[in-house]
Amino acid sequence: MGFCKWFLLAFLCVLAVDDGGLLLLSNGGVTSSFVRNEEKSIDMPFDSDVFRVPSGYNAPQQVHITQGDHVGKAVIVSWVTVDEPGSSTVLYWPQDGTQKDQATGQITTYKYYNYTSGYIHHCTLHNLEFNTKYYYEVGIDHTTRTFWFVTPPAVGPDVAYTFGIIGDLGQTYDSNITLTHYEMNPIKGESVLYVGDLSYADHYPYHDNRRWDSWARFVERSVAYQPWIWTAGNHELDYDPSFGENKPFKPFLHRYHVPFEASRSTEPLWYSIKRASAYIIVLSSYSAYGTYTPQYMWLMEELPKVNRSETPWLIVLMHSPWYNSNTYHYMEGETMRVMFEPWFVQYKVDVVFAGHVHAYERSNRISNVAYNIVNGKCTPVFDQNAPVYITIGDGGNIEGLATIMTEPQPNYSAFREASFGHATMEIKNRTHAYYSWHRNSDGYAVKSDSVVFFNRYWYPKNESAIET
Repeated sequence: MGFCKWFLLAFLCVLAVDDGGLLLLSNGGVTSSFVRNEEKSIDMPFDSDVFRVPSGYNAPQQVHITQGDHVGKAVIVSWVTVDEPGSSTVLYWPQDGTQKDQATGQITTYKYYNYTSGYIHHCTLHNLEFNTKYYYEVGIDHTTRTFWFVTPPAVGPDVAYTFGIIGDLGQTYDSNITLTHYEMNPIKGESVLYVGDLSYADHYPYHDNRRWDSWARFVERSVAYQPWIWTAGNHELDYDPSFGENKPFKPFLHRYHVPFEASRSTEPLWYSIKRASAYIIVLSSYSAYGTYTPQYMWLMEELPKVNRSETPWLIVLMHSPWYNSNTYHYMEGETMRVMFEPWFVQYKVDVVFAGHVHAYERSNRISNVAYNIVNGKCTPVFDQNAPVYITIGDGGNIEGLATIMTEPQPNYSAFREASFGHATMEIKNRTHAYYSWHRNSDGYAVKSDSVVFFNRYWYPKNESAIET
């Protein structure tokens, strides 16, 4: 009997070999012992194939789509022309249709220090049929290009749907590996929840906005075919009065339109959409969120509107994580957590995805809402009404990985690893969803963390997640 006890203790101390390496238990959950090569992330040069400019006079480039209304029956198509404005008309038709419809959008441009943008087109396709493959054509006057997308199923409580999750991508060789792994994943994401920090143009002198163009050409191979749901990060601020740029978010807001008005938001930096069986709320970590600010007032009115009988899965996207045991950006999300965490617990948010920290971490279901300035209750506690918090700022950007983690691992932290990668979330029905994180490793994606999520509204039992 004594031998069995010692064997069990030894087993728990070293636990299990995962696909990529030893998993070490601590006070909290698992800290992966996988050690990635520490080579610095390097940006792909401008003449890389992934940045190729399409051939033809005034050919549309940087084509991308996102959801264009609140329920998924509209798509915003965006692209850039360089030689001249050209046509803002989009021709589109269902796969089995013979008649082409058309919609006409608007053109915008902007200047940033010594850079002048191309002609940025945004056109919304309305009244689409659910669960239908559409082709669309842009560049009507001169060089045309054709793409396709599939609309989501009608909103409903047991509608299966799969999201990809990516954050802090940038445009390095590691970024290309992450995007390639997402595209090759046998778990096929149908749209991407993007948690902020896109091009990292502000990393360069005078915020070289050519990097906005190259990044959009890089990701076109995915985002022209499936919608990415945009969240603004700190690298979207692009604010630097030292050379006369005083308006935050200027390039991002010109280039990436979202359907914020459909959810009665006053700003495109925070909004909501429904997609299949999910209700997705996007928040802005770098806009005001204190009491009575527009974002605060919008979220206070938005959360009670969520009908969990219609959209059982309540997902929140933001950039700066609230729970982070990495030393990188430690506690930067604390003030927002203090403001909004009680609402997340009250309305039983299922999962919160954030970026910012260039590593991966998944929490247990915990909350820290009991604390006030005098009671001293400042330790997070397990809370079955609380979300799982996932940090996935590991897309591959120029700033590299955040490899220094606090020790010991806190109790709220279930799994953490400093590697680049992406995730998928497969919603099965109103009660269960399968989530997995895929580390970039050895030329292919390794599934290094996976759990089954139980919906907080429809399955509020003690078990919040089962590791698989």
